[in-house]
Amino acid sequence: MPHASPLAGKRILLILAGGIAVYKSLDLIRRLRERGAQVRPIMTEGAQAFVTPLAVGALAADKVFTELFSREDEQDVGHIRLARGCDLVLIAPATANLLAKMAQGLADDLASTVLLATDRPVLAAPAMNPHMWAHPATRRNVARMVEDGIRFVGPGRGEMAERGEAGEGRMVEVLEIVAAAEALVTGTAPSAPQPLKGRKAVVTSGPTHEPIDPVRYIANRSSGKQGHAIAAALARLGAEVTLVSGPVTIPDPAGVRVVHVEQARDMLAAVEAALPADLAVFVAAVADWRVADAAHGKIKKTPGEAPPPLQLTENPDILRTIGHHGQRPRLVVGFAAETDDLLANARLKLARKGADMIVANDVSPETGVMGGARNSVTLVTDAGAEAWPEMDKDEVAHRLAERLAKLLAE
Repeated sequence: MPHASPLAGKRILLILAGGIAVYKSLDLIRRLRERGAQVRPIMTEGAQAFVTPLAVGALAADKVFTELFSREDEQDVGHIRLARGCDLVLIAPATANLLAKMAQGLADDLASTVLLATDRPVLAAPAMNPHMWAHPATRRNVARMVEDGIRFVGPGRGEMAERGEAGEGRMVEVLEIVAAAEALVTGTAPSAPQPLKGRKAVVTSGPTHEPIDPVRYIANRSSGKQGHAIAAALARLGAEVTLVSGPVTIPDPAGVRVVHVEQARDMLAAVEAALPADLAVFVAAVADWRVADAAHGKIKKTPGEAPPPLQLTENPDILRTIGHHGQRPRLVVGFAAETDDLLANARLKLARKGADMIVANDVSPETGVMGGARNSVTLVTDAGAEAWPEMDKDEVAHRLAERLAKLLAE
């Protein structure tokens, strides 16, 4: 009932930024007022492109503020009154643009100026395209804002307004935002479930580079996108994650300890140094062979002569080593990147390597998996095989992390 809500009598300054999710904010206003809250809206120019101030003001039963340099409102420094005359500042939707302004302390419109001037608790409900949410700039901005004391609810996962787009970035449902606001005004911070809290995880990612000479090397075609996404997903579920990464061009995921290596032997040493752990996920595309004696100087090409032979030797098998290790983690997961006989090869790998699960994926050139943004995987265990539909690599990571958390709990 409205009178029983912690929001009863509370003054909420609701900032609406420009995104398609702003249509949910109309229902949010209604739900907040049902619980006895007074809602005073601020709309950015972008928000007004999606819904009208007339509709927002009618639902809020209050004036809608839109202009920083309003002759009427700024006669008594209106933006300071807005910033201080509330119990909670709620941003829904919080777009990538507004988050960037907040993180950098910009104040070029009414919403960003009020956010810089307020000394009240701030709760943000992000809403944006999954690639924008996953972008390193957004991750840095969010991390900075968390350090500054800003609280977040969401974003959620699912289909986006853009056709064919899905992943993490949707503004969470209205009642979840209301619950987070209630938790914040009562002094309990909203937080996502963290089933892996207190667990340690090791993840490998990217390729290894095995030198031929100082300028040439043997490597596999791996971008590190899937491994990095899995490390980030495990960290979001509360795990203390060590990511051992080969040479990649993508940024380190937030909230993860990263060890950068070049060669397979260095990767194995870094993994062993990270033990003991509860969970290990080996995603890296480790070069199977290295040159037995890499040249100290550049090997020169001589006209008319055959290229020098390369004597190869086998690299250590990291998955098999840890699968039979004296400090073997409780759960060991390997990846099988195959172009032929996907399931047969994955089952052989499961048996030989001492793993609990093999995540098999087809990396034939026509799939575009190597270096691409999407993946289609099959989970292979002693109990059988489970094929997942093609999805974004971040979504694969999220689902796999949740599955592994459940297995550890069992």
